[in-house]
Amino acid sequence: MARLSVELNRYFFQEDRPPQVKLVDLWDLAGERIFGFLFVLLSLPSALPVPAPGYSIPFGVVMLFLAVQLIRGAERPWLPDKWMARSIQLDKLQGFLKAGLPWLEKIEVISRPRLTYICTSSLGRIVIGIAIALMSISMMIPIPGTNTVPAIGIFVVGFGLLDDDGAISLAGLAICAIGLILSISILVAVWFGGTSLLDWIKLQLGRG
Repeated sequence: MARLSVELNRYFFQEDRPPQVKLVDLWDLAGERIFGFLFVLLSLPSALPVPAPGYSIPFGVVMLFLAVQLIRGAERPWLPDKWMARSIQLDKLQGFLKAGLPWLEKIEVISRPRLTYICTSSLGRIVIGIAIALMSISMMIPIPGTNTVPAIGIFVVGFGLLDDDGAISLAGLAICAIGLILSISILVAVWFGGTSLLDWIKLQLGRG
């Protein structure tokens, strides 16, 4: 199968498409790589350093649903017919892809099957599913700063799943860990009126 960037270029830029693209239309394009493909594509709008209002919550919900299935050991994902029928404007999706494809191509240069057990073993997929679930929840929090890093983490982990590249998935898990710390810090700051997580820890240690 051709590289993902080649497939996306062909499907969205070289072939004629209707003005709206449905999720069900992408199923055949993904083939056996469906989990990784969906995580990469759904996280892309929020992972890019460009405004993408309105996508982090609905896409976060879908990715959380997919992550739970990954944790439960599903070989292929399932989505309700109503979700499969939801559409996105083709021009908007093309805009995200134009910004994201250069990054995707850079990852593809170094991607190859290695440490495959991380992506294929039951334990590895459970860990990946938990990480993506947590990052999806973070993306759904309507607070600035809780979207981009978690989405980048999902994007990188998902790309590792595409090529059974455990090394890339591990890098994505590290980004997810950073995203979790950042999101917790932001939530603590909001809860305690501007106190960062680090300041809160120092405060607790000082009281001890």
